[in-house]
Amino acid sequence: CPSLCPSVRPSPRVSVPQQLKQQRDKLRQYQKRLSLGLERERALARQLLRDGKKEKAMLLLKKKRYQEQLLDKTENQISNLERMVQDIEFTQIEMKVIEGLKIGNECLNKMHQVMSIEEVERIIGETQDAVDYQRQIDELLAGSLTEEDEDAVLEELNAITQEQLELPEVPSEPLPEKIPEVSPIKNRPKPELVAAS
Repeated sequence: CPSLCPSVRPSPRVSVPQQLKQQRDKLRQYQKRLSLGLERERALARQLLRDGKKEKAMLLLKKKRYQEQLLDKTENQISNLERMVQDIEFTQIEMKVIEGLKIGNECLNKMHQVMSIEEVERIIGETQDAVDYQRQIDELLAGSLTEEDEDAVLEELNAITQEQLELPEVPSEPLPEKIPEVSPIKNRPKPELVAAS
């Protein structure tokens, strides 16, 4: 209804839900004005009845009734606007989700193009071949060593371990039998300080 609702047309600065919320707020202001007018007209109708002007009071009450109907219609319009705002906001969320799914699908397709099923099967096959080859080597090594070979391996391991321990060199000169005594340093008397007179 662009011709009926020119203020609801989307503008570049304000989103459609925001415009609908503004329309809702305007309708609420209109609703308040109508409510205040109804109370005044009811009070005026009472005054007219007291003054004996029954015809004018009746006309005023008819006008009041018409405005009450407008108030009900305004309430319905506000409800419709709020429902529309919620629907639009939910649809916008759905669109973002769909856009995210679209980007995710594009990414997956690119990844699938880079790595085909054949490539994955080839890599898995090569990995399995390498595992099988290593297992065969392990079995050959485990089954072909005799007890003497095991002992030789342990000796070599001990030798390597000894090499890794860096011990200090043993002196080649024989040690003296008696340690020469060192004469203690005599304590010298400390000079006494004399106060100057």
